[in-house]
Amino acid sequence: MKNILITGGAGFIGARLCEKLFTKGYNITILDNLSDQVHGKGESLLFNRIKEKCVFIKGDIRQKEKWEEAIKGQEIIVHLAAETGTAQSMYQQQKYHNVNIKGTSNMLEVLSENKNKVEKIILASSRAVYGEGKYMCREHGEIYPESRINSDLRKGIFDFKCNICAGELSHPGSDENSKIQPISFYGNTKWEQEKIVMLIRDSLNIDTVIFRYQNVYGPGQSLLNPYTGILSIFSTRILNGNNLDVYEDGLQTRDFVYIEDVVDATILGIEKDEANGEIFNVGSGITTTVKDVADSLKTIYFRDKIKIEISGKYREGDIRKSRADLTKIKNILGYSAKWHDFQVGLSQFAKWVLNTGVPLDKYDDSLQELNDNGLIR
Repeated sequence: MKNILITGGAGFIGARLCEKLFTKGYNITILDNLSDQVHGKGESLLFNRIKEKCVFIKGDIRQKEKWEEAIKGQEIIVHLAAETGTAQSMYQQQKYHNVNIKGTSNMLEVLSENKNKVEKIILASSRAVYGEGKYMCREHGEIYPESRINSDLRKGIFDFKCNICAGELSHPGSDENSKIQPISFYGNTKWEQEKIVMLIRDSLNIDTVIFRYQNVYGPGQSLLNPYTGILSIFSTRILNGNNLDVYEDGLQTRDFVYIEDVVDATILGIEKDEANGEIFNVGSGITTTVKDVADSLKTIYFRDKIKIEISGKYREGDIRKSRADLTKIKNILGYSAKWHDFQVGLSQFAKWVLNTGVPLDKYDDSLQELNDNGLIR
């Protein structure tokens, strides 16, 4: 079987991908810096799960020499390593630029400058590149709204209207040909990653596959990172006996996709030649409101006394609705979400959380940072 390098392979998606590829007989190398924000101090549970299944290189993708070490002998690279907090990216631009863009450029420079066996690069991108995404007006067709207006948000007007007729808009989901207009710095870095990988593929004669993941969830999701992962943030709050602060009106929606589906889609990209040169959405195609997430977790954890406070506040860089159009990945790769029932996946996630133990709630510290940087309105 082939030699595969997974950057960020000790993280949520990478660790599960490593486990599945190991059972299929692949030879796996992982490059990961074991960030304290994601893993905490010492060896994390995820790292302990995979350390016997791979060659592990502790290093940062901002270090070119670590890429040189990791790429030797590899045939496929799955590039997952990235900073991922939408809100945090709005005030830590240099960090997000250096990790997401410079780190990816380092990979491509090393491939350009050194003899290698790499045949394919899988890049983990994000639905964040679409920004608010594609809407439909019954009269005027496709509408691509830009960032919401602060004056509307302050009045509690959170949904978009057609900018031509002011009519109601439906949200069918963004396909891969939808307009690219990220509204967060994080989304911009993922779009830059996509562009530089696509730009260099022909000169390097390396196939590329880009996956735009929706909101990935499930067992193994970091419970330590207060900047990303609404299920983890809400779970940590609830299990520490703290009330939930739900922004806007709670009716903003997300396409939650279970970890097993994400890993299966990624493996299809690794193994199928039909994926080469393509960009794919990966999601469930089903939307869930943030308020429903809060209500469901409160019920699952049997914490009736926890209050769900709909604050009306909003956060810079957040979008209103998100849904993936999965037509392309279904037609080309045969992908469909097996874990399409969100409540079933949520129950598996909650069971894992309870077995893992209740982590320290760091949400208030992250909230203070956002407030200090003027990102909560």
